[in-house]
Amino acid sequence: MDITLDKKENNEATLNIRLFPGDYEPKIEQKVKQYRKQVNLKGFRPGKVPAGVIKRMYGKAIKVEEINELLSQSVPRYIQENDLKVVGEPLPDLSDAENIDWDNQSEFSFSYDLGLVNDFSYDLSDQVSITKHTIELTDKTVDESIDNLRKRFSTNETVEESQAEDTLIGAIQVDEETSHETEININLVPEEKREQFTGLKANDSVTFDIRSVFPEDTDVAFLLGKEHGEVADITGDFTFTVSEITRPAPAEINQEFFDQIFGKDAVSTEEEFRNKVKENIKENYDRESDALLSRSIRNHYINQTDIQLPADFLKRWILSRQDEEVNEEQINEQFDDYLQDLRWSLISEKIAKDEEIQANHEDVKKKARELVLSQFGMYGSEFGEDERFDPIVDNYLKGENGNNYMQVFSQVQAEKVFDYIKEKVTVEEKEVSIDDFNQVAEETK
Repeated sequence: MDITLDKKENNEATLNIRLFPGDYEPKIEQKVKQYRKQVNLKGFRPGKVPAGVIKRMYGKAIKVEEINELLSQSVPRYIQENDLKVVGEPLPDLSDAENIDWDNQSEFSFSYDLGLVNDFSYDLSDQVSITKHTIELTDKTVDESIDNLRKRFSTNETVEESQAEDTLIGAIQVDEETSHETEININLVPEEKREQFTGLKANDSVTFDIRSVFPEDTDVAFLLGKEHGEVADITGDFTFTVSEITRPAPAEINQEFFDQIFGKDAVSTEEEFRNKVKENIKENYDRESDALLSRSIRNHYINQTDIQLPADFLKRWILSRQDEEVNEEQINEQFDDYLQDLRWSLISEKIAKDEEIQANHEDVKKKARELVLSQFGMYGSEFGEDERFDPIVDNYLKGENGNNYMQVFSQVQAEKVFDYIKEKVTVEEKEVSIDDFNQVAEETK
């Protein structure tokens, strides 16, 4: 076997392979012997079919199979033995196979296009400075959070006269003979139409053009008590008569409210409640801050690391892998993002290899437990050792034919790399307002 590598300037290369009879014929002879033992042919005793007969019947198929097997082993072995840093997968020159005369040729030539990555280095020292933006937690934020919780757990109370946030309960005249009990949430009515629904009292009526107030078929169907497919052609004026007006009343700050938010008797005073809300907000802020720091680290190393990628090869490789019709224009739309992701993947993998960072099975199970608990709305260490969740966690990791396990493994590995980088570089904290933080986060995407 003769293998040569032809490197090109654009980080591409062609791997040329030439096969001779001595490379594949011994394997063919071995396979023929196997066929002789397995094939049952009329006129011959089992296991006694002559080799010549086997070759006439199956020789070409055996040759194709063995040469393909030889290539599938030789290409990755050459890449590994020569420490070639490749991206994507080798792309075979299909014209080679199309021009082969399998019946008469004894020597064969094949070629594969490769995408290569240059050797690169990274700076993982305290000379690298990354800013960690932390969010300022103000009393105003806590007050707004508590107000939102009170609205979320509000109860409806009956009022005499409607306002913009109220709900009208009553009947709409569907036709001359039919009315339908329904309700209108004034807050969902277009702002320019709300005035005719405010200032109403029980037994008042309002006539309105249904499509100017409720342009969507779904809303019209709900209002009239019809099926979605029955209302497409419904237009015109409809009259609604009010029987009751309800208004959301924010939840009272009392023990019942505390229990609804944090569980029974978790807090018992308004001060404890406020501190608990503040603690939860801070935990959320810390998660957002850590996520932004990781993105900042990722962007820093992508921008500061000289990685040259074979763009043309990667586009061809992506096109070759698509199961559905995807054209080059569609690939170009997201190609820059793909290259950024690939650069970070290469950097992250190199750091993990150089620094011997490796996720283990226990790390994966711990992360999977966190993911499962979050799906149940449970957070914190109090559920961390609850054995009731073990079967659920195990089933989750086995799901999607094991792909869930690999996804969690990749996530844990990525987190370990980020944690390692944070220990090595200089992280400077900067407290900012929530608005400034959101702006930085948008710029860091």
